[in-house]
Amino acid sequence: MEEGLLVVFTGNGKGKTTAALGMALRAAGHGMRVLFLQFIKGSRSYGELHAVQKLDCIEILPLGTGFTWQKESLEEDRQLARSGWEKAKEAIAGGAYGLIVLDELNYVLSYGLLPWEEVLEVLEHRPPGLHVVVTGRNAPKALISLADLATEMVPLKHPYHDRGLKAQRGIEY
Repeated sequence: MEEGLLVVFTGNGKGKTTAALGMALRAAGHGMRVLFLQFIKGSRSYGELHAVQKLDCIEILPLGTGFTWQKESLEEDRQLARSGWEKAKEAIAGGAYGLIVLDELNYVLSYGLLPWEEVLEVLEHRPPGLHVVVTGRNAPKALISLADLATEMVPLKHPYHDRGLKAQRGIEY
């Protein structure tokens, strides 16, 4: 049995979810069962959800209602984060998957919607052959220390920040 890796994609640059999707596609191509849990995104229309559903090789579950910083109250997000984390813990312990992506989990942790100590405990004691990918800005230093592979996406140039261009369909969503 291969050793499961803990992978973290973090940083202010674009590409964290995209990198996780690439790993998920690679794993699915090798016959692994893949679960992609999206802690912030809801079920509204966006590219990766439609593509993965068409491919039918990755189980993808949107668990949120949208980006937290646009809301007045975090209580609904806190409840959704807890509910999503319970699904993640069950999947991690269950042994049915070869790769589980916890997309945008770092946002949930940085907003204090879940206690990061609890998350680290589960990740540290995951089944030996399970690969887990965690994405989002502001990864806790303890998570980066625990990770087998951690990559920081650093923006060098971005059309929104540099030219004021809005998010582009097929590129940002």
